[in-house]
Amino acid sequence: MILFGVLSCDDGNDIDTEKPSINNDFTGSFPVNCDTLYFGEEFTIKLLLKDNVELGSYSIDIHNNFDHHSHSTEVTTCELWPKKVPVNPFVFIGDYKIPAGSIEFKTSQGISIPTGNGKGEFDEGDYHFFISLTDKEGWSTQKGLSIKMLKRK
Repeated sequence: MILFGVLSCDDGNDIDTEKPSINNDFTGSFPVNCDTLYFGEEFTIKLLLKDNVELGSYSIDIHNNFDHHSHSTEVTTCELWPKKVPVNPFVFIGDYKIPAGSIEFKTSQGISIPTGNGKGEFDEGDYHFFISLTDKEGWSTQKGLSIKMLKRK
């Protein structure tokens, strides 16, 4: 009877219990911890995203770190400017789909950073570049990078 109970619970479907991974440790990857982005310029995100079954989507969040909060996932620490109160900080949030059926995906997403908005030029300084990756089952992983955002001189 116990054997019948165990066998009847197995419907043949394997359950995905593994989180996806974000890799920016290869030649040409961008950004990496302590990189600099420039206002008024475009850059291309180069990351390697992987999952054991199927990838879903990823998102990018760029926000100021003027108060030195932390959600960095990197071992390397970056030199921070003194703490400051934001006046006109840059904020970016973008969501991106990954082609269906992908277990590996190399991003090549261009993002254009404006120099300012209706309030004036954006604040230079310490920012976070936060990547969140979700697989088809809903498992997610994040990578937080410390970056500088500056005006090109």
